[in-house]
Amino acid sequence: MKNTQTHFSGDIVIEELPDTDYEVRSLDTMCLNESKVEDKWHHHLKYLAVGILFGIAFTKAEIISWFRIQEMFRLQSFHMYGVIGTAVVVGMISVWLIKKFNVKTIANENIDLHKKKFNKGQVIGGLLFGFGWAMTGACPGPLFAQIGAGFLVVLVVLLSAVAGTWAYGYLREKLPH
Repeated sequence: MKNTQTHFSGDIVIEELPDTDYEVRSLDTMCLNESKVEDKWHHHLKYLAVGILFGIAFTKAEIISWFRIQEMFRLQSFHMYGVIGTAVVVGMISVWLIKKFNVKTIANENIDLHKKKFNKGQVIGGLLFGFGWAMTGACPGPLFAQIGAGFLVVLVVLLSAVAGTWAYGYLREKLPH
């Protein structure tokens, strides 16, 4: 798909290159389910409310506890495995229900679940993620709950995660996929 954009600036016509960003993004699985609905800013407050509820649940369930995470990686406690296992089962049931009943989004859009191909980059990324999780005691979900609970040293982990995400985006074409 070749999208070109033309801008008029006085008497000068500026013709830009094709919109290759759209073409590259269309290959990403994460972009296949982008909503076409444009919400006003205050409609996003529902996500803030859900995030706060998740943060409270993570805190009460001790999911943000560095000690619980260390127990998990040292195979000393079943607590975190129980939480993760429960999340996997809930996710499996949710996907099954979405497929069986053709559930739509709140904006009445179809939910398309696409097959994903396995590649060795997922193993490398998973190992890096696991090492980082074991060393810092933080993964992306509980990271914000830890900061909200006052563990401000976790801001270093957040900045490192953002830097890692940026580095991946920058080096993406050179990495194994």
